[in-house]
Formats: sequence, C-alpha cells, structure tokens
Amino acid sequence: MKKRGWEIPEREATSEDVYLNRRRFMKAAGATGIGAVGLLAGCGSEAIFTPAEGPEPIPEPTGGGTQEPSGSTTETNTPTTTTPTTPTPGPLYPAKVNPEFKTLDRPLTKESVAASYNNFYEFSTGKTQVKALAEKLTTEPWQVVVKGEVQKEVTYDFDDLVRKMPLEERLYRLRCVEAWSMAIPWTGFPMKALLDEVQPLSSAKFVKMTTFMRPEEAPGQFKNTHWPWPYVEGLTIEEAANELTFLATGTYGRAMPNQHGAVIRLVVPWKYGFKSIKSIVEIEFVSEQPKTFWNTLVPREYGFFANVNPNVDHPRWSQATEKFITTDAGNPERRPTLLFNGYEKYVADLYPQKPR
Repeated sequence: MKKRGWEIPEREATSEDVYLNRRRFMKAAGATGIGAVGLLAGCGSEAIFTPAEGPEPIPEPTGGGTQEPSGSTTETNTPTTTTPTTPTPGPLYPAKVNPEFKTLDRPLTKESVAASYNNFYEFSTGKTQVKALAEKLTTEPWQVVVKGEVQKEVTYDFDDLVRKMPLEERLYRLRCVEAWSMAIPWTGFPMKALLDEVQPLSSAKFVKMTTFMRPEEAPGQFKNTHWPWPYVEGLTIEEAANELTFLATGTYGRAMPNQHGAVIRLVVPWKYGFKSIKSIVEIEFVSEQPKTFWNTLVPREYGFFANVNPNVDHPRWSQATEKFITTDAGNPERRPTLLFNGYEKYVADLYPQKPR
C-alpha cells in the first residue's frame, strides 16, 4: 500500500499492555436545565477540553451537507427473525490492526488522558465525574436489538455478536465540536459487516441508534427527566455502509471501559464527536430521518449531518483550528482543522454539495 504523506511510523502509535479476556476485564472494573450555559455537546467518550473562546456553551455541530444522498426504491418485504451463529472461541483483544488505518499524522492521545475526562450526560454534566459514576453501569449481560426495515430482525447477545464479527483495530482522529481533538485506537468492526448480516431493505434510508435507559444506574437520566432520553443518534444508510463507519467494542487494545461507551459504541471520525453514540442497545433501520437527542433538545444548534468543516464557524468560536490533546489536557497543541477531519477521500462522495 502506498504510504501517504501525512503518515508517521507505526511505532508512534503503539498501544499499552492489553487485556486478553473481556469478561475478566469487565468484572474487575469495579444537573442542570438545558438553558444553563455550562452544558456541552456529547463529543464521544474522550476527554473534554474547554475552548478558550469563553464559557462552556452548547456547541453547534456545524458542517455537513443538508441534502440526503440518493437511496433505493421502496420495498415491502417482511423482515424475518434469526439468531446469531456459534461464537468463535478465543481472546478478542488485542485485535489485528487494519493496515489502512494503522498510522496517523499525529501521535496517539495518552490513554489516561482520554479515559479521565469524558462527556457522557447519562451520568454527569461534569467531565471528571463520569469515569467513577459510569462504573455502576451493568454491562453483563448486554443485548443489542436490530429491527425495522431489514430482512433479519435479531436480538444479539453482545458476546455472540462481537465474536461473529471481524474485529480489528483502527487509529482514528477524533474532532469535537468544541474545537479540540484527539487520536484514539479503537477495536471493533465495520458497520457494513452488520448491514451484510441483517440485510436492510431498500426502504431503509436511515439507521437510528439508541442507548440504554436506566435512571437507577445513570444519575444524569434520573436528574434531568425533562431531557429526551434515551440518547438517540442516526446516519443515512449510505453513511452507515461507508468503510469508515465503525462499531467499537474496545479501545487502547482493551475491552471498552464504561466511560467510553461500553459495551459497544459508534465511531464516525469525519463527524463531530457527539454523533458517535455510546452504549448502544438498539439499531433500527427506518425510512425517515430519525429525531436525534441534541437536535430535539436544541434544534437551533444541532444539525443531523454534523460533518467536520473548518470553513464554517460555530456561532461562538472559529472551527478553523483545533487544540490537539496528547498527554496533557491543559497544554494542547494548536493544529489546523481538516475538512471531514482529514477523511475527505473516503466520504466526500456522500455529499454531492459542498459541506457547509
């Protein structure tokens, strides 16, 4: 494979020691209203760095086309129900690194930094509190329901699902709408593999993803009852089938920690981080664009596509540059923001109009 000009040696992306058994690892792990200016959008499970441009407002996921990519004609076949195949034995982590995504133009963010400052509003609006609070989330057993406009409606036990899918590790950039960024190694599988398994009908134009609803375990859901829980996000069917779209089950060579979105989360690296929904329990194929969490809560500031775009500023700050966090969230490096977060060649054809 031809080396790209922005790539660095793989030695700069070496993961730390890894756990080889998911169950052993997981068992060893042990509020305000929306009008408040202090709330921030969910930027994925990574550390939060408050932008220097003023207080912590609810950010605008600017960027992204507004035209829905063309789809297929409507089909009326009735979905059937199936069960997963026999799981493959053996350790899941570390997974083999995908050679297409094994190097980046920047070093990895330190694992302890990425794990200690998190946006996960189900648990807290505070960043440093999430890790401890999320330990209370029960992740075994865990099921993922796949339903809607598909040939095969399935309720997967997570362990069965993860063992039947082609696990691999990918290094991805993460870009938060708050104008900070990280570089994270994710383990998981392409969402396209799930689409191939369940066979969406041609009437499926969007994929709607939903997280858990457990206010007894998630203090944020318990306190903020007026918010539109559970958290919902969505993609077009074309976005879901793109080779970049990833369902992650681990990070830094380990099973997914709770604060990062255990046991399974979405990663779409060309979009702002809040699109990467965590702790998924339901994936539904639908014919109409789903109402997503932040777009429902603050429609003026949250769009559906949310593609990274340095040319469109947030109402309160510029998106032209970002603060890249490596080893210290308090001393990030300033970098220029890349269109589509640097993944233009993979996704530009999804948006026939210029992203705005």
